[in-house]
Amino acid sequence: MNSINFEVIEHQETRYAEIIWADSSAKITKFCSPTASSMQFGLLAHEKGFVEPAHYHKPLDRKISDLQQMFVVQKGKVAVEFFDREGRLFKEVVLGPGDAILLCDGAHSIKVIEDMQCVSVKQGPFLGDKNDKINIEVIR
Repeated sequence: MNSINFEVIEHQETRYAEIIWADSSAKITKFCSPTASSMQFGLLAHEKGFVEPAHYHKPLDRKISDLQQMFVVQKGKVAVEFFDREGRLFKEVVLGPGDAILLCDGAHSIKVIEDMQCVSVKQGPFLGDKNDKINIEVIR
């Protein structure tokens, strides 16, 4: 049976992030994101001997107006802070090895607590920080 420790971070009707905590386990593949999301976040799981038929993904024009990023912590510890539209901190989560997060929308920052290394995936093409990021003023 699947035991997925999945957390959604929402604020003011905006989905900021989805987290799959390291203590999750799955016997069958389960995606947790809404089907309309531009990135699908979940766990792949198959029993020994499973073979997926050789395939490729159909080229299909898709209009994606958001930029989502996910990362899986391999080592260390990192805090992810979430801010509302006015720049006020409303939530912080601390991730450790094996934890995975999908940053969906809204303002966030990263604070490294222990030297860390993460596998990170984000939608491309990458247009550089100047074109892909908007810094906000934080109210502390």
